[in-house]
Amino acid sequence: MSELIVKPTQSANEDGIVLSVTPASAGWEYVGFEVAKLTEGQVLRRETGRNEVCVVLLSGRADVETKREKWQGIGLRMSVFEKIPPYSVYVPNEDFYEIRALSDIELAICSAPGHGGHPARLIEPAQVGVETRGYGNMERQIHNILPEQEPADSLLVVEVFTPNGHWSSYPPHKHDKANLPDESLLEETYYYHVQPEHGFAIQRVYTDDRSLDETLVVRDGQTVLVPKGYHPVSAPPGYDVYYLNVMAGPVRTWKFHNDPDHEWLMPKPRK
Repeated sequence: MSELIVKPTQSANEDGIVLSVTPASAGWEYVGFEVAKLTEGQVLRRETGRNEVCVVLLSGRADVETKREKWQGIGLRMSVFEKIPPYSVYVPNEDFYEIRALSDIELAICSAPGHGGHPARLIEPAQVGVETRGYGNMERQIHNILPEQEPADSLLVVEVFTPNGHWSSYPPHKHDKANLPDESLLEETYYYHVQPEHGFAIQRVYTDDRSLDETLVVRDGQTVLVPKGYHPVSAPPGYDVYYLNVMAGPVRTWKFHNDPDHEWLMPKPRK
C-alpha cells in the first residue's frame, strides 16, 4: 500500500482515536489530523497545547466545552451523506476541548500551529458556506467550514461531496510552492467516506517532473496525505465519495496552480 494512505486502526484507543496523522508521522511541518469514534456517554478531553484545533462533528450529537465556552446538544446529521453542513468548534492554542457524546459520534480533529489570535467559537451549519463547483461530470458540492475569510491562525477546513461518476479537485491543481500571490504552500489531508461503504475512490498525486507519481485506490475511512503535487479525485460509477480536507502552511491562504496540460478544462468566465 502507498505510504500516502493512512488506514484506520481495527479498534479505537482509550480516547476513541481510530486514525492519527501528526507532522512527524507525515514528514511535514503543519497539519495534524485525527478521527475519533465515541460511543454514547463517552468523553474525550484534550489540551490544545501549541496548536489551534477545529473539531468537526462528522456525525452524531455532543456537548462541547472549552475554557470559556460551553455548547450543549450540537449536531444535526447522522451521516455525512445527508449532505447538510456540520457543526464544528474552533479552539485556540493553550486551551482545551471536552466532548461528551450524546449518541455514537464520529469526530474529525484538525490541528495546525496556533498563535492565540482568536477565541473559541461554535461554527454552526448556517455559517458554513455551501457552493457547487465545476460543471458536467466535474460538478461537486462544497462545504466551506473554515475558509480563509473566517478567523483562524493556520487552519483551512473544507468538505466535498463528489457524486458517483464525477471527478473533483479537478482540473488537477497543486499548492506546494511559496510563490505568492500566484501559489501558496499548503500541506493537505483527505479523509474519505464512500457510499456504499464497500466501494472505493481513486486519487492521483503527482508532480510535474513525476518524481512523485502515484495512483491510489482509497477505501472508506482512509486518509490520503498530499505533501506536494497535483491531486485529483475520481468517484467511480455507483459510489458517492465524501472527503474532508485539512490544509495549513506558512501563510493562511489558498492559492493554487493548475496542471497546464489540463487547465483548458477550467470553466470560461461569464461575460
